[in-house]
Amino acid sequence: MNATRIGLLTGLALGLAAAFGGFHAFLIVLVLGGLGLLTGRFLDGRLDLSQLTGRDRG
Repeated sequence: MNATRIGLLTGLALGLAAAFGGFHAFLIVLVLGGLGLLTGRFLDGRLDLSQLTGRDRG
């Protein structure tokens, strides 16, 4: 299992633990799952943040 999947699952688990039930819980799980996914993609090297900052590595 790569870091992207681990990050997504960790974010989802933390979201479920932080808020259990209701629409607000859904939003919290969605946000934390997205953050976990982005963190995992960054750790896998599949997310290039230089595109967001306008800097080019090359």
